[in-house]
Amino acid sequence: MSGPGCIIRAEAAGDEAAVDALLREAFGGPVEADLVRRLRADGDVLLTLVSEADGDIVGHILFSPLMGLAPVRAAALAPLAVHPSRQRAGIGTALVREGLARLRQTEVDVVLVLGEPNYYGRFGFDAERARAFRTSYDGPYLQALALSDAGRAARGPLRYAAAFAALG
Repeated sequence: MSGPGCIIRAEAAGDEAAVDALLREAFGGPVEADLVRRLRADGDVLLTLVSEADGDIVGHILFSPLMGLAPVRAAALAPLAVHPSRQRAGIGTALVREGLARLRQTEVDVVLVLGEPNYYGRFGFDAERARAFRTSYDGPYLQALALSDAGRAARGPLRYAAAFAALG
């Protein structure tokens, strides 16, 4: 899959340092880079993709499991990052679309994201749908997207991976 002037691919061994640098640059600090490092170390990664342009990683997205609704499979989208020099060029959009397409293929039922409603609403994420769940991030910026009938019917408590607790 490719995005605007980029190739989107699964994150591979050896990409960690470039992803770490991208996250620090995009977010202006180490918090998200530390989160990704901890999610990897704990084995709490369902899917992670990068956007590559001219051999450089310019975008990254990660999905981790949400627990508590088995047999419904739920995932959290966090973080999504695009290098500041490449923002507003469609890279983030391409990463989200490709990530959601791949999650559908792996039979994930519902995805939650904590983010800007105007941005994530374009992909079908909805704050009203998220009210069916109880998480440590409840509020107007928590949004959900059902990927299956089971996801549309799902409700109840969801727990984020342990790495999120370290965010404070």
